[in-house]
Amino acid sequence: MSKTGKTGVLIVNQGTPDSPSVPDVRKYLREFLMDERVIDIPYMNRWALVNLIIAPTRAPKSAKVYQEVWTSNGSPLKIYGYRVEELLQKALGKDYVVKLAMRYQSPSIEEAMEKFKGHHLSKIVILPLYPQYASATTGSVYQKVMDLVSNWQVIPEIRFVNSFLDHPKFIEAFAELGKKHMLAASYDHYVFTYHGLPERQLHKNDSITSCEHANCTTSYNATNQFCYRAQCYETSRLLAEKLGIAEEHYTVSFQSRLGNDPWIKPYTDDVIQALTAKGIKRVLAFAPSFVADCLETTVEVGREYKELFEENGGEIWQLVESLNDSPLWIECLQELVTENPVVAPAKVLRVA
Repeated sequence: MSKTGKTGVLIVNQGTPDSPSVPDVRKYLREFLMDERVIDIPYMNRWALVNLIIAPTRAPKSAKVYQEVWTSNGSPLKIYGYRVEELLQKALGKDYVVKLAMRYQSPSIEEAMEKFKGHHLSKIVILPLYPQYASATTGSVYQKVMDLVSNWQVIPEIRFVNSFLDHPKFIEAFAELGKKHMLAASYDHYVFTYHGLPERQLHKNDSITSCEHANCTTSYNATNQFCYRAQCYETSRLLAEKLGIAEEHYTVSFQSRLGNDPWIKPYTDDVIQALTAKGIKRVLAFAPSFVADCLETTVEVGREYKELFEENGGEIWQLVESLNDSPLWIECLQELVTENPVVAPAKVLRVA
């Protein structure tokens, strides 16, 4: 007897406040930062840090920044999320049920999983929209989903998409966006900037003793396949190769650090100052750990780093937009769900 049930597809992004107001931003920060995989310190220490220090002091500042990216239709992250949900549903067809969820705030993972119950699903595919695996992102989504389904009486087959840092369509989609800028102007250097993580979280990786020992910045292999740093460097190598960028003409860096503990280096702001000190005047910046434009891309990379670059003598700092709802991105997601390639005409993306 063959299975006739549909397949549920849960696409999950990080999350966004319900509005750019201070109370909503504070609520979002509290839920996000109280996640034990995000701030991995003992509960009482985390509670005091988040509720007595970070949320009260950062919420008013963050609210002002969120107001910069907010549109009349709401948060860009949520707008693109619903657009991707719609396009992926259309691409997959009637045998699939696609739902968007945010790891923090709404629409929540719990709400989306409850909606699946009414569709008599045979299988659920969990697809976190993080290209590179990290415990604080993909791992947190896994834990939340497993906590929820542990209470279900009937649990259908569940498949988790671990990462897609080197998926051909993911690389091609970002390269296609970068190519447009490279054809329109010339650049002295290229920066691939990724969301940072505390160094201590890398050291918790069970499969490697250290990034130096596993050659995480120079190779991607079975030993370091779950190292966030190694995955970021591999994505950068693949993008540079696709676009014909020589190794000496690009730099990998990490942004968005919080607190005083050491985070993954090099820091993007330090890289910017080092590049301008060398006389670099024109930079094209990619943010390949984000698949939709958001505060960290539009404001942090697009505006704040641009200002820092110009203050230190740079002339052009251009951000490559995120994948958002691009056709190749939808094809990539379709392949990740079905595990079958979407046939399309080959494209040559190399730039001389």
